[in-house]
Amino acid sequence: MHAPLNHRIVLASHPDGRPVPANFRLETAPIPEPQEGELLLEILYLSLDPYMRTRMNAEGTYADAVPLGTVMLGGTVARVKQSRNPAWQEGEIVLSFSGWQRYAISDGSQLRRIDPAIAPISTALGVLGMPGFTAYVGLLDIGRPAPGETVVVAAASGAVGSAVGQIARIKGARAVGIAGGPDKCAFARDVLGFDAVVDHHAPDFAKQLARACPDGIDVYFENVGGKVLEAVKPLLNDFARIPVCGLIAEYSDAGAAASISLGDTLFKSLTVRGFIQTEFVERREAAFLQEASQWIRDGLLRYREDVVDGLEQAPQALIGMLDGKNFGKLVVRVSGD
Repeated sequence: MHAPLNHRIVLASHPDGRPVPANFRLETAPIPEPQEGELLLEILYLSLDPYMRTRMNAEGTYADAVPLGTVMLGGTVARVKQSRNPAWQEGEIVLSFSGWQRYAISDGSQLRRIDPAIAPISTALGVLGMPGFTAYVGLLDIGRPAPGETVVVAAASGAVGSAVGQIARIKGARAVGIAGGPDKCAFARDVLGFDAVVDHHAPDFAKQLARACPDGIDVYFENVGGKVLEAVKPLLNDFARIPVCGLIAEYSDAGAAASISLGDTLFKSLTVRGFIQTEFVERREAAFLQEASQWIRDGLLRYREDVVDGLEQAPQALIGMLDGKNFGKLVVRVSGD
């Protein structure tokens, strides 16, 4: 009788521009045995996020690159399959950073328990996880929207953008979303409650954005870059704030680069602040999880998940996400929960 195997996806080569399936390799290996003080985790859900593209490069950015031949990194929701650590019980559901594989070993130090009674466990990777927290601290700690101000966010139907717009409205600001295609625009407007939504595929996109922002833009939450930023720049008000959490349009296409110049910053007294959500980790438990959980219970914060079945589908799903093909927070269902 064959022993059960662990399936894992490793980085096989560095992308040259847009990632391709050949940059990944599916491998099998024996399921690891936990030693004293360790846990064996069974991965249930894997999060796919834009930052993964930057970590596939030969050189790291704000964090180390993924070494060739090693498991692709990523946030996961997992079940404790076997425990040799008295602090953790078998069957507990945890948030981990176990990457693209079915089973992983943990010493328990970087795990966080998930309460399935609050929301579906997959939300720990989305609206109640890193994307939701990114939206929360980027908007409230850096953007600081005042009631009546205009907040603009691209990728408005995505995991971060959808939360940005809804939190802006909760705080009394006017939310203008930018999305790709009529279905995503309708979702942001009719389900998420954005005040206005503009399709960046429209030939007159820049003019439509200007009409949607008659009083200019006070906060622009940057997670795309490229042509969207070019359309936003003329509409920025004096003293506008620009939290920068991503540049997805530029990760695989250097020709899409756009920027805010020092002249723009000086003459309009702009605040441009790049950030990584880990800078604000002390806000996660004390503020974000409490407020966001309550907003979900009250129906003020809604979310949509794009669930892909099967670990082997992760490479193509990530490639599609970088092309804007996902609709909502993209997660891979690795094992049934």
